Amino acid sequence: MTGLLAVASLALVAAPNAKASVPLPGSMAALGDSISQAYDACCSYGDHPAYSWSTGNDASDGISSHYERIAALNPTITGHQYNDAVTGSKAANLPTQVSNSVAQNAQYVTILIGANDLCTSSASTMTSTANFQSQVAAALASLEQGLPTAEIFVSSIPNIYQLWSALHTNFFARTVWGVAGICQSMLSASNTETQRQQVVTREQAFNQILQQTCGQYANCRWDNYATYNYKFAASQVSTLDYFHPNRSGQAALATVTWNASWWAA
Repeated sequence: MTGLLAVASLALVAAPNAKASVPLPGSMAALGDSISQAYDACCSYGDHPAYSWSTGNDASDGISSHYERIAALNPTITGHQYNDAVTGSKAANLPTQVSNSVAQNAQYVTILIGANDLCTSSASTMTSTANFQSQVAAALASLEQGLPTAEIFVSSIPNIYQLWSALHTNFFARTVWGVAGICQSMLSASNTETQRQQVVTREQAFNQILQQTCGQYANCRWDNYATYNYKFAASQVSTLDYFHPNRSGQAALATVTWNASWWAA
């Protein structure tokens, strides 16, 4: 464990110099869950991949996705972005997404996974740390084998407790969470603070696993908790489900993750 932490620390120290030497990719893929599919981001229920923080391509949405930022600097990527994320996915579902990105020969891959491993019916049904670790490790190993020259970006998981803190006094949010059964491990009105802290502890463990596993690969860049540390305002959360980022939230996510990437100014 100590060795992995040391590797991760060295990778972070080396990051500023790495930015200048890593070439801009000519293709990319997004792996993950509903957040990367921009689920409920605007206007109607469901996926809205054009608004994705990672591979979104709507020029008028106010979101400067990683794809759009890269395309502005390297037009050869235009039309070569793939959103392989699947709404509802857990870390266990990454293998199929990895296979898709390998078949697409993606030169840049973003990963945001873990929210559904935390957001279950209760704290007792969350994915175990051992299973999460093995699933993430297997996914990154497969990416390394299938796309050995690709750059991989791993985002931390957004702070679910902070979402609860921002919206739990909102009547409409509480009602939607309860009726739709959204993330009851954290958002159930009947939860005690002790139960919520169980989710906080598990999320901290998952983020550490993401950091340490990414740190084992020279071509993998961890966001250094940029997403986890970002405090989404209530106004940046979808009023369709009071859980997913809306377009303003996707724009913020695109910015904080890009600023942790190889190519940030």
